[in-house]
Amino acid sequence: MKKLASALAVSASLAVASPAMAIDNLNWDMQSTYPGSLTQLGTLGKVLSERLNAVSGGAINLTFHEPGAIVPALETFDAVASGAVQAGWSTPGYWTGKDSSLALFAAVPFGPRASEYIAWMKFGGGQELFDEIYAQYGIKSLACGVIAPEASGWFRNEITSADDLKGLKMRFFGLGAKVMQKLGVSTQLLAGGDIFPALELGTIDATEFSMPAIDLKLGFYQVAKYYYFPGWHQQSTIFDLMLNKDEWDALDEQTKAVFETVCDAQITYGIAEGEAIQPAALAELQEKGVNIKSWDPAILDTLRSAWDEVVEEEKAANPNFARAWESLSNFREQYKIWSELGYLQ
Repeated sequence: MKKLASALAVSASLAVASPAMAIDNLNWDMQSTYPGSLTQLGTLGKVLSERLNAVSGGAINLTFHEPGAIVPALETFDAVASGAVQAGWSTPGYWTGKDSSLALFAAVPFGPRASEYIAWMKFGGGQELFDEIYAQYGIKSLACGVIAPEASGWFRNEITSADDLKGLKMRFFGLGAKVMQKLGVSTQLLAGGDIFPALELGTIDATEFSMPAIDLKLGFYQVAKYYYFPGWHQQSTIFDLMLNKDEWDALDEQTKAVFETVCDAQITYGIAEGEAIQPAALAELQEKGVNIKSWDPAILDTLRSAWDEVVEEEKAANPNFARAWESLSNFREQYKIWSELGYLQ
């Protein structure tokens, strides 16, 4: 009887301990497309690494690597897909050269606010489509952060009409770049750390990048003094943790749940922090002589018309884009009644 009691006690203790022991011990590399010191864009990646380690009791070590530490920032997609690194910290909008539909899971011109966007991703079919498209490239991606509206451009001179944009060379992100091209702007995608030197040297005439608190840190105000709002091209922006799909598929369910839960927490953290830090940044920019401007409604109408053209072209060219656009549009149409009734317009 004593032996039986002892055996039962050991079995019970193992049963209690087993859930914690089930988490895979991981030592993975995460290549970031953003410097770790860059407000939100980079710091959220570092917070993610720290929280995964803490929540897993030290079992998950996801090492944050600065841009270029393993591969250049804009080669992160290929590095994760090939398994050269297990993970990447980025935004899907950087990979439109791979598949234009990925931009719809990052930032949508004239698109939804953060709450509506995440609602589509989590409960409107967005994540399922996201999984299907990324799986074609050997990647599993988790939405792991969202930030509020961005500014839509730094310019050396005031923009009084759409004609003032013609001929400019401008750094621009995602689908918004295709819209600006319709207006005669020559666009290129530059990683964050490459923008200021290009602006200072005159390689580009203008740029957009992110929110006031982030743009302030990068010093664009030293070269361009006209700063335009609203961010018609990025009313909200989703960031993601890219994972090599084979590595992800090999994880046990508990380990996957840790990743998913921490990423959900990051979404709350990111939007709250982003909203809190903008007023002080705007005040500091004004003190530095920045002219904070709002787009003329006529210019916004021109941009919206150009966006409508881009949508039709992308739908015709890419079946993945057409499917994702239909899903998002249907969700937004259904959501509209709640948006109009529930929120002040």
